[in-house]
Amino acid sequence: MKDKILEKFLRYISVDTASDPESSSQPSSAKQLDLSRMLLKELKEMGIVDASLDEFGYVMATIPSNLPAEKKVPVIGFIAHVDSAPDAPGAGINPQIIKEYNGEDIVINKDKNMIMKVEEFPELLKYRGQTIITTDGNTLLAADDKAGIAEIMSAAEYIMGNPDFMHGEIKIGFTPDEEIGRGVDKFDVTRFGAEYAYTLDGGEIGELEYENFNAASAKIFIQGRNIHPGYAKDKMINAIILGTEFNSLLPVEQRPEFTQHYEGFFHIIRFDGTVEEATIQYIIRDHDFEKFDFKKNLIEESVTYMNKKYGRGTFRLELKDQYFNMKKQVEPHYHIVEKAVTAMEMAGVKPQIKPIRGGTDGARLSFMGLPCPNIFAGGHNFHGRYEYIPLESMAKATEVVLNIIKLYAK
Repeated sequence: MKDKILEKFLRYISVDTASDPESSSQPSSAKQLDLSRMLLKELKEMGIVDASLDEFGYVMATIPSNLPAEKKVPVIGFIAHVDSAPDAPGAGINPQIIKEYNGEDIVINKDKNMIMKVEEFPELLKYRGQTIITTDGNTLLAADDKAGIAEIMSAAEYIMGNPDFMHGEIKIGFTPDEEIGRGVDKFDVTRFGAEYAYTLDGGEIGELEYENFNAASAKIFIQGRNIHPGYAKDKMINAIILGTEFNSLLPVEQRPEFTQHYEGFFHIIRFDGTVEEATIQYIIRDHDFEKFDFKKNLIEESVTYMNKKYGRGTFRLELKDQYFNMKKQVEPHYHIVEKAVTAMEMAGVKPQIKPIRGGTDGARLSFMGLPCPNIFAGGHNFHGRYEYIPLESMAKATEVVLNIIKLYAK
């Protein structure tokens, strides 16, 4: 199965599917549909007749139950997203495949002096002797979430090729635009038809998550005043300087590089501007809803303060909620977490139940009536040029999917 998973994964990452946060269309980038059409074709070639791709870029498919008609079991879904993060280039991915990894530093790109040092990435030692797939330092790898797609597709192929494998009705879903927080904006839960689902969008092997950040975005527009610098005294208002002053109002210790576990953060993700105009973008995250509200209020109060200091209208804020912590939606159906734990143990994988320091489509789906915890896809260092994934972790994720299906069929 590892060879088949690898073949699928390499094929999927060859398609550039970066989403576009500046686009208002769905999907945000038409190139995502190139992979969606590929997946639709492969699902039908497996013999899954009920497979479709709609106008919004959602691929949905059903594998009918082969259990006796009188045996009723829950309909279970498995979901991954086709888009890759726009944080790093996603076109022309040229993966390096390191077989029987020896536990030493990995040269990502010699010309750029990019080395993944074990001292800095000690988790590499967990994968000694395994096959590790890395980038070549020019792009991300897009294991987030094409590993999840390869794992679901491999499980589906196994089921369709082994009619003696007993299972209830299974739903498969692939979404666009997860990386920009719009993955399920137009997802039809009723049409999908699952009672419970799992996203395969987690990190290292064993991760199992049913808590995630509450999330918001903040975009701040700053109006400056440009005057010739030779005559600027008491007249110039430098929007760039105002932007840096605004950022200094936020607590330094609540930046991502200083937080872990349940600690939330303010993360400045973009700063563009000139003396005349500037724009700052943040993402705001916290697991605790009261702390989340406090963070949003602090942004609003900081804008108010800067407008009082520099004049009304100097700062303008667009603050938007993106998703919320799915914990309270999943806990009433905790058996779906317990099934995943058992499925991992059956595969020889030690479950690591932890909060997601991020979000998944499953967070919003849980609030839409589809309880949906998140399972590991197997990758590390997502969204950047140091991204990598062990092939054995992908194989175990596929095994876990099949075990969950077995458990629900009993």
